[in-house]
Amino acid sequence: MDLNFTAEELAFRAEIRQWVAANLPADISHKVHNALRLNKDDLQRWAKLLGKQGWHGWAWPKQFGGPGWNAVQRHLFEEECALAGAPRIVPFGPVMVAPVIMAFGTPEQQQRHLPGIMSGEVWWSQGYSEPGSGSDLASVKCRAERKGDKYIVNGQKTWTTLGQFGDWIFCLVRTDSSVKPQAGISFLLIDMKSPGVTVRPIIMLDGEHEVNEVFFDNVEVPAENLVGEENKGWTYAKYLLAHERTNIADVNRAKRELERLKRIAKAEGVYEDSRFRDQIALLEVDIVALEMMVLRVLSAEKSGKQSLDVAGLLKIRGSEIQQRYSELLMLAGGPFSLPFIHEAMEAGWQGDYVGAAHCAPLASHYFNYRKTTIYGGSNEVQRNIVAQTVLG
Repeated sequence: MDLNFTAEELAFRAEIRQWVAANLPADISHKVHNALRLNKDDLQRWAKLLGKQGWHGWAWPKQFGGPGWNAVQRHLFEEECALAGAPRIVPFGPVMVAPVIMAFGTPEQQQRHLPGIMSGEVWWSQGYSEPGSGSDLASVKCRAERKGDKYIVNGQKTWTTLGQFGDWIFCLVRTDSSVKPQAGISFLLIDMKSPGVTVRPIIMLDGEHEVNEVFFDNVEVPAENLVGEENKGWTYAKYLLAHERTNIADVNRAKRELERLKRIAKAEGVYEDSRFRDQIALLEVDIVALEMMVLRVLSAEKSGKQSLDVAGLLKIRGSEIQQRYSELLMLAGGPFSLPFIHEAMEAGWQGDYVGAAHCAPLASHYFNYRKTTIYGGSNEVQRNIVAQTVLG
C-alpha cells in the first residue's frame, strides 16, 4: 500500500481545511476540543452548514446529490473536520439510512427523504435494538401488521440515541412470525410525529440524556414507507450495519483525542513519566494501525466490494481504542478527574472547578465510553462473526 498522498489529494486536503477553518463556528470547535456538552443546535448548525455546501452526505455519489468523492477524499474530509474540532456528524441519516434508501428504496422514497437528509433539516433516529434484542437483532419483536395500504406497528425500541430530537426513525419490524427469525423482518420508515409514538428518556451513567426508549402503540405507517420487499429487511439491516460499524471505528476522532490526551498529560505533569508516555505511544501505534484498516475498508468499498467481517474488526478495535484513551485521560488527571460536576460540561460555566477546567469532563467521558464495546453489536458477538466469516 502506498502511504503517500498524491499532489491532487494534498490539494484536496488543503481545500477542505481552508473551508472548515472559514465555516466551522468557533464556539462549537471550542466545545469539541474541550469535551464540553453539545446541544441539538450545535449539531444541527454544523449539519446545515455542510448541507449548504453539499457535504452533509459526503460519502454519497453524485447521482444522489453527493460530491462523488472517492475513498481517500472521504477519509481526508473526515480527518480535517475532526482535527479542526467539528462535531461528529450524527450518522443515522447521512451514513446509515441514506445508503439503504439509495440501494433499495423506490425513486419516490429517494426524492422524498434524501434532500432533507443532505440539508441537515431532517433528524433521523435508529430503531434497531429492543429490550431483548441487542446484538441478536434477528430476535426483534416489534410487530408491523399489514392492513390495506397501512402497517399497524406495536412494540418497543430502546437505546435510541438522540431520539428525543428525531423527526423520522428507521425501524426493523417483525412482519412474519411463522418463518425463521431473519426471514420475517421488514425495514420501515416511520414519522416520529405519528400518533402512538412515545419517546421516554434514559438517563445514563454520566447523567446525560443521550438515549431513549421509543414505544409504538397502534402506530399507522403508510405501506409506501416500506423499504424494499416485505420480509427482506434482514438483508438491508446487514447492509446498514456495515456502514455503522465502519463509522463506529471513528479513527479521526481518536487522532484528535490523542492530541488532547497529550495536552492534558503535559499540563498535569505526567507526560515526563516514561511509563505513562509509553502508554501514549502504544495508543498512538494502535490508532495508526486502525487508520490503515479503515483505508483498507474504504478501498474495498471503492472497488464495489462489501466486507462485513472487516467492518466488525473495525468496530472491535475502534471501540477498544476509544475506551483506552478515555481511561488514559482519567489517569492523566489523577484525583482531579474524579469529582463530577454536571454543570461543568457547559461552556462558560463559572462555578468552582476541582483542579484545572480541562479535568472537569474526564469522568463523564470515561463513564460514557464504557458503552462503546456494547453498542453496534457487542464486541464478543463481533469476534464470533469474524471467527466464522474470516477464520472459518
